[in-house]
Amino acid sequence: MSLGFDKARLRRIDAHIQAKYLDTGRYPHADLLIGCGDDIIHRWTAGEARAGETLKDDAIFRIASMTKPVTSIAFMQLVEEGKIALADPVHRVLPEWRNIGVFISGGGNTPFVTRPTAAPMRMIDLLRHTSGLTYSFQERSNIDAAYRKTGLERFDGGDLEQLVATLAGIPLEFDPGTAWNYSVSTDVLGAIIQRIEGKSLDQVYRERVFDPLGMKDTHFQLPPEKADRFGDCYVYDPKTTKKLYDPGGAASAWVRTPKLLSGGGGLVSTTADYHRFCRMLLGKGALEGARIVAPHTLALMTANHLPGDADLATLSKSLFSEAENAGVGFGLGFATMLSPAKAMVPGNAGEFYWGGMFSTGFFVDPVDDVIMIFMTQLMPSNAYPVRREIKTMLYAALE
Repeated sequence: MSLGFDKARLRRIDAHIQAKYLDTGRYPHADLLIGCGDDIIHRWTAGEARAGETLKDDAIFRIASMTKPVTSIAFMQLVEEGKIALADPVHRVLPEWRNIGVFISGGGNTPFVTRPTAAPMRMIDLLRHTSGLTYSFQERSNIDAAYRKTGLERFDGGDLEQLVATLAGIPLEFDPGTAWNYSVSTDVLGAIIQRIEGKSLDQVYRERVFDPLGMKDTHFQLPPEKADRFGDCYVYDPKTTKKLYDPGGAASAWVRTPKLLSGGGGLVSTTADYHRFCRMLLGKGALEGARIVAPHTLALMTANHLPGDADLATLSKSLFSEAENAGVGFGLGFATMLSPAKAMVPGNAGEFYWGGMFSTGFFVDPVDDVIMIFMTQLMPSNAYPVRREIKTMLYAALE
């Protein structure tokens, strides 16, 4: 059943990706799912998982920052249970963070000079990325340089407790709540979840999200028996189009036990599994009788929580400050569309989305009852505008 989609126009998306990205060698493969309600309206899988091996529709992908919505949902379950509150200061659970200051000067071989924060960092700051933390790969400040020096984001480095301890000794880039900066905030949320629950993050996810939703192929560590479904991953190279970043199969780094259970970017998953997660989101927090969060909780999460009701183009310190992020707000774990006109892309106010560094992405549109999931494996995600192209062509097929 088409449910209002022009099937010929949907097939144009496949042809576009094939011609522009697969035939040219820009992407190794692609897996696209478009759903309406609980139904799959369109599915297309193409390319090679590994050299000489055709990508199959049960392939497992590194989903990177598409892990963040999972972590945010798990945290909000604790909020629903009264174990924590959005307004709570982070140092309530991480007391070693009570005296973190804001950067004034220093770094490198010079000690940091700091001042006290104007207000304490709150849990909501971690969820909406207004914490003052950063990412090492941004390469724009003395603070992200300090992150790189410690190697604190490495999956094979320290665990979540060591991450918390290391960050306690590095200043914030700005006062919490005053700006937006993409960061390790969601990894810190993972550490907070672990401390509150007294369980490892993977166990919390399994009990609270994956088992109830039937997400059987979503893991921090890829089980060896599933390695044959795990494809190669590439990094963009201007001379050769792409070069190998991590091999698929049993040789992949994701088969080894990670020391850091990264709630910000550590999961692998399948398109089918993530579709179940998105169906829960579209279903206002429930799927097939399993209630994950309440409807009002999800409504709160997908509202814009940026200070002053600003958008990313206005408030972002670095990434996502581009013009196309005008009209895009940020909630509690998701970007949320405020104005398609300002964002210069078709859609509806109220849809929410995010993606991962390996060019994966999803969006959920509660207005037209639409889900889109796109999977490939090329870093960085801003190498090509494929996700905006898919979105534009998808709405061109919706009658």
